[in-house]
Amino acid sequence: MSVATEDANAVVIERDAPLSTWFGIGGRADRLARPSSVEELLRCVRMDPALRVLGDGANLLVHDDGVSELVVCLSDPCWERIEIDQRTGRVLAGAGVSLPRLIKATIEAGLAGLEGLGGIPATVGGAVIMNAGGKFGQIGDAVQAVHAVDRAGIEVVRDRREIRFDYRRSGLNELIVTSVEFMLCPSDPAVLKERHKEVMAYKKGSQPLAADSAGCVFKNPLLDADLEGIGARGERVSAGRLIDLAGCKGMSVGGASVSERHGNFIVTSRGCLAADVLGLMGRVRARVADRFGVVIEPEIVVWRRDR
Repeated sequence: MSVATEDANAVVIERDAPLSTWFGIGGRADRLARPSSVEELLRCVRMDPALRVLGDGANLLVHDDGVSELVVCLSDPCWERIEIDQRTGRVLAGAGVSLPRLIKATIEAGLAGLEGLGGIPATVGGAVIMNAGGKFGQIGDAVQAVHAVDRAGIEVVRDRREIRFDYRRSGLNELIVTSVEFMLCPSDPAVLKERHKEVMAYKKGSQPLAADSAGCVFKNPLLDADLEGIGARGERVSAGRLIDLAGCKGMSVGGASVSERHGNFIVTSRGCLAADVLGLMGRVRARVADRFGVVIEPEIVVWRRDR
């Protein structure tokens, strides 16, 4: 990896830079920047309006060939600030704040609304973009406003009423989130801690949290027709259950395998390639479609070169 400056304003660009993801595999970035202010981020947008944003890497698979677009990592301390107003319940968090850290801070402040998101590895920006959530809630329910930069290099604010939160969707994908405002409710910190403890216990007992994985690989599908013993038409059902019933647990391609603990997790081992994960995802989708007539769509984001 080499380091250079892209223009006279001296935004530092790392060349052939490794990209850290929870899978622990995948290609590199031709160019990587770590802006330390909104002004530097705006310069990055001017360099490459199609730039990609790297958060915690928890929901990401980078193709083995890497990516040619500029990758921006919001890891500077300026993106990791948290402001909490216990009186009003307003919380402002930078896009680079880790979600577990934010949850801990709001619980200690006696503010309810995020504790059900325990165990989700993400930064605030990435979590809001994908409306991260699960059995115990989704982050969009607590969002008041999103501050961002658009691809034209303009700072924008999206009020909650302008954001189309849905299952694993926000409609904010074309924006580069810089900070998020949350509106939370006063509560007893002891009650919140117990609730968070229960959520974490459930996830530790049902998910391979210690393995190299990216969390749930597929979205829970909506059924197009009644499926006996599973759900009714229009119902959203567990992708993990479908994968399990289709006999996919333990299935493997190269160094990638379907977790024996949770069917919707793919775990990687030494020597695994991104191509192995993609190949296994294809086999799992085909098996579920053949067994149940249901097409499951990826929840993880896949970065490919020039795409």
